[in-house]
Amino acid sequence: MTSFIHDDFMLQSPLAKTLYHEHARHMPIIDFHCHLNPKDIYLNRTFANLYELWLEGDHYKWRLMRAKGYPESIISGGVDPKAGFMAWATTVESLIGNPLYHWTHLELKRYFGIDTLLSPSTAKAIYDQVNALLPSMPVRTLIDMSHVETICTTDDPTDSLEWHERLQSDPTFQPRVVPAFRPDKAINIDSPAFLAWIGKLAHVANRPITSLKDLKDTMINRIDVFHDHGCRLSDHALDEVFFQPGSDQDAAMVFLDVLNGKVPSSHDIRLFKTNMLVFLGKAYYQKGWVQQYHIGALRNVSSRMLDLMGPDTGFDAIMDGKIATPLARLLDTLDETNECPKTIIYTLNPADFELAMTLTQSFPSDGVSGKIQFGAAWWFLDNIDGMTRQIKTLANNGSLSSFVGMLTDSRSFVSYPRHEYFRRLLSNILADEVNKGYFPNDPAILSKIIKDISYHNAKSYFNFV
Repeated sequence: MTSFIHDDFMLQSPLAKTLYHEHARHMPIIDFHCHLNPKDIYLNRTFANLYELWLEGDHYKWRLMRAKGYPESIISGGVDPKAGFMAWATTVESLIGNPLYHWTHLELKRYFGIDTLLSPSTAKAIYDQVNALLPSMPVRTLIDMSHVETICTTDDPTDSLEWHERLQSDPTFQPRVVPAFRPDKAINIDSPAFLAWIGKLAHVANRPITSLKDLKDTMINRIDVFHDHGCRLSDHALDEVFFQPGSDQDAAMVFLDVLNGKVPSSHDIRLFKTNMLVFLGKAYYQKGWVQQYHIGALRNVSSRMLDLMGPDTGFDAIMDGKIATPLARLLDTLDETNECPKTIIYTLNPADFELAMTLTQSFPSDGVSGKIQFGAAWWFLDNIDGMTRQIKTLANNGSLSSFVGMLTDSRSFVSYPRHEYFRRLLSNILADEVNKGYFPNDPAILSKIIKDISYHNAKSYFNFV
């Protein structure tokens, strides 16, 4: 049986085919949020086998394999790479309706020219065929094949940025690879690892941190270093959105208490986090950065598996907390002094789509198109229904043509067909509006809209000149 990943996959009308093939298809990729390792890019890592390339660290796949009952040693242990891959092949065959079925076959087709459907009966031949190709397909080759112009990795403030610096000094590699600032560990004062991280930050910055002023000064220093390495955006995991007002003196006392071993109250935790988010937001504004808020993840819900595997290994769910009032107050506090930076709001709970979308229009700035963005469908929602709903919500209540588009949010170097997947779906949605008579069939307008969403808007929004 041959793959259904043909030229017109997902494209359901002649106009959709035109929009994709003539306009969206050839636009470069700006992947402004991912979890790729810049060291792997600099060293041009070569993968030993398809398990390493596809399943190493990929908790999207791990979750589905666990649901089929496979043991953790096969799924994430990597003890027997071939057995892990065979388990994935068996899992894939049953994934009707799941985007990972599509992504799997898009990746096989785009990188390795394989049309055969992955199943237990074809898995060995596919595994052997791809493994034979991998020595000639290191990381940089995979990136070049994907037509990627810019990659924004996700980096802790304590990162030395050594590999970014080396990449940016390497004339043999053309795509731009820049860091994105991920300061969650400086904000999460309730984390058991907070004090150890503060010590690490002090060591990296070569300066003592004995007060909140020291912490903030050091964070500004790290922002400067990141900026000098091409960083133009930050990323925050706001699993719970809160706003607890308090003075800088109040926040400083909370920080000092924690340094002295006191366990902070819930009130003090929220006050400190609010103070830091406002402080950082203003710092980003001064640099002309974009801040990203990823809202609504309920992380590490299995304490047993957290103890066994550690965080961020696929035991997460969707949070159902109320976000409208605290998110509005947070943005408003930044906006009161006209220091609200460009912001992308991603909501993991689809029930929050409309409220997040309407908030984005409440804090404009002269001359800035789409200043507060309603971000792409994220994590559990980057499937056809979730992506369609996100696009429709944006179109219904805002300016879809100002949207900065898709990202991978991936740790995989073969995840770029997700951009293709998004562009095909977007082409279909725009064509459907025209075919229903809801929008004129004007080739110039439609061409501009789809090229802007696929590429130009992100390039302008992040100032990637």
